[in-house]
Amino acid sequence: MVNPWLAMEAGADPAERTRTVRRAHAAFLTDGTVAPPVRQVVADSWRRSADARASSDGVAPIELDEAALRACRDGHPLARAMPVFRELLGSFAQDGAHLLAVCDPQGRMLWVEGHRGVRRSAERMNFVVGARWDERHAGTNAPGTALAADHAVQIFAAEHYNRQVQRWTCAAAPLHDPRTGRLLGAVDITGGDHLASPHSLALVQATARAAEAHLASGVPELGVCLSALGRDEALLVADGERLRLGRRHSEIMVLLARHPEGLTGDQLSVLLYGEREMRPVTLRAELSRLRQLVGALLHSRPYRLSRPVETDLCAVEAELAAGRPGPALSGYPGPLLPLSEAPGVRRLRVALEERMRRALLGAGDPDLLREWSRTSWGEDDLEVWEALVEALPERSPARTAPMAAADRLRAAYGLPGGSPGTPLTARVATFTQPPRS
Repeated sequence: MVNPWLAMEAGADPAERTRTVRRAHAAFLTDGTVAPPVRQVVADSWRRSADARASSDGVAPIELDEAALRACRDGHPLARAMPVFRELLGSFAQDGAHLLAVCDPQGRMLWVEGHRGVRRSAERMNFVVGARWDERHAGTNAPGTALAADHAVQIFAAEHYNRQVQRWTCAAAPLHDPRTGRLLGAVDITGGDHLASPHSLALVQATARAAEAHLASGVPELGVCLSALGRDEALLVADGERLRLGRRHSEIMVLLARHPEGLTGDQLSVLLYGEREMRPVTLRAELSRLRQLVGALLHSRPYRLSRPVETDLCAVEAELAAGRPGPALSGYPGPLLPLSEAPGVRRLRVALEERMRRALLGAGDPDLLREWSRTSWGEDDLEVWEALVEALPERSPARTAPMAAADRLRAAYGLPGGSPGTPLTARVATFTQPPRS
């Protein structure tokens, strides 16, 4: 069976593949259709890139200046793994005219090292430290797509969404916290077409595993952790073993972790299904299947977890409670189980998002507000855009884009123009009052 994460099968002609994929790319940009020989992982990434309105001709934005880059590096867990990356990939990059790159979970390049001439060439497309290479900002590319798919992947030449990147080939693998399973970033090798061979993907995968093992060597006790923010399916890590849960099982685990004292069958049913009439056997069947996966971790009478479970939800809440919106935002990759309609999960999701927004608005930090506004869940948040305008110096050219975004959203919401700084609720109240007679 052909590995779908590899760019080309054995014996394929790189030149011919480039021509056919380039034609498919042009067709996709024209009418949105995509067909073989474009791989499914690439087709999915093109669609995500298009939905995010990523540029097909521009350059990746640079988000971190020198001071911010230094702060991110110093506080990032992958800084401990850099000796591993350099030992396993450094000489390969230097001798083979490649680049070694390591990014954070947002796709921001924290380290870009390797052949000097290749680095100069890559600078023309902003493949440099501080630049953001997630799919939303740079389109399909190996580190960005590895983050989005949470899987090692090769991206070959014309498979890149952005035409400026189509002369390059890259292979990248995601990296996870060995204790919590949380996504830490990705490691990438970028160079010419010869990187489309299977060994480059195997190399970055092996390097990622070695780096995770190196990080785990300093962790005294792994415990049980549940990651459900920004995921449709939660990730359970128990004593170093990773298990991706189905959607219903994800909801159950989130709710049980939230209620360590346990829940009766009726209580759990209401949190999962609401007031709908559900046969008790339905819930028992779900719990039986979950027990087959997690074993002795799940107890009954009442339903509860037998060991303390750390969750990314609780970690973000703790940062918010401590008045630290920056670390809270860093630990918030997205809404809690965003596709879940379970009433109990939905309430937790809405409450956390509102607490996060309020913390960011209260802090008034333009960098944090800007980061929230650049997410899919924050891009239509009028109050945040207006707070960003207010947080920036009055004559700053950086105000132009947020002011335009706020104007666009006011028009879309049918709100009067108002002025930044006037609370959204006040403008809505004014707008909805009946006219005076």
